[in-house]
Amino acid sequence: MQYLFATVLFLAVGLLAWVALSLVFSDERMVSRRLEGLSAYEVAEAGVAHPQLRPFSDRVLSPGWSRMREDLTAMTPHATREHLRHRLLLAGNPRGIDVGRFLGIKVFGAVGVTAFVVALAVVLRASLLGWILGIALSAFSYWLPDVWLSSAISRRQRRIRIALPDMLDMLTISVEAGLGFDQAVAKIVRMSRGPLAEEFARMLQEIQAGASRGDALKRMTARTDVQELNTFATAIVQAEQLGIPVANVLRVQAREMRLVRRQRAEEQAQKTPVKIVFPLVLCILPATLIVILGPALLSIARALF
Repeated sequence: MQYLFATVLFLAVGLLAWVALSLVFSDERMVSRRLEGLSAYEVAEAGVAHPQLRPFSDRVLSPGWSRMREDLTAMTPHATREHLRHRLLLAGNPRGIDVGRFLGIKVFGAVGVTAFVVALAVVLRASLLGWILGIALSAFSYWLPDVWLSSAISRRQRRIRIALPDMLDMLTISVEAGLGFDQAVAKIVRMSRGPLAEEFARMLQEIQAGASRGDALKRMTARTDVQELNTFATAIVQAEQLGIPVANVLRVQAREMRLVRRQRAEEQAQKTPVKIVFPLVLCILPATLIVILGPALLSIARALF
C-alpha cells in the first residue's frame, strides 16, 4: 500500500510539473512572446497567415456567434425583422445593436435564464408555485430586451423634444444673422451634443450626398417619430415650396415649440399628485398607522387580557 501511494504521488507530482513546464516553455508560449515584440500590422498579418495564432474568441466564438445571429435573422419573418429594425432605428441603434444581435440576446438570454431556473428548481425541490414563478421569470427574460428597447426609444424621443425649442432658437438667430439654413444647421451641430444634433448632422450628410432638403427632413422625422419635429420639418418644406422666408418660419416654430414644452411641463406637474397617491398609500400610510395605532392597540390588549 505504501509503494502504491508513493507511486501515485510521484505520478501526480510529475504530471503537475509537466503541465507547468508545458505552459511556461510550450511552443505557443514562445510564439506569444515573439509576437509581443511585433507591430500591430505584423501581428495581423501573422494571424492571417497562421489562423491558429489568433485568440480562441476570434477563431471560434465570434464566427459562431455571427453564424447563429444570421440563422436567427433568417428564421424570423420579414415583417417582424422590419418592425424590429424600425424600433432600433427609433432608439438610435444603441451600442451598435442590429436585428441579428438583438434577436440573439433575446433567445440566448431566455435560454440561459430558463436553464438556471430549472436547475435551481430541481436542486431546491421547488413546489408547483415555484415552477410557475420560474416559468414566468423565463418568459419575462425573453421580453426584457423589448422593454429595454421601448425605454430607450422613449428616452431618446424625450431628449429630442426637450432640445428642439433651444435648437430652433439658435437656428433662428443664425438665419437672421445672414447664414443660410444648411450653414446654420451645420454651425449648430458643431456646437451641440445629443440625439437631435446627431439627426441634424445625418440630415446634412444626406443633403451633401445629393438628396433634396425635403427628402432629408422626411427621413429624419421617420428616424425619430417625434410629432414636434415632424411639424417643424413640414413647415420648412412648405416654406421652401411656397417661397416664404425661412427666418419667419423658424421664429414661429420656435415660439410654438416653447409653448408646447411649457404646456407639457404643466401637464406633468398636474399628474404628480395622482402619482404620489400610490407610494403614499402603499408605503407611508401603513407606517403611519403602525406608529399611531400601535401603542393604542398594545394598551387595549393589556387592559383586556
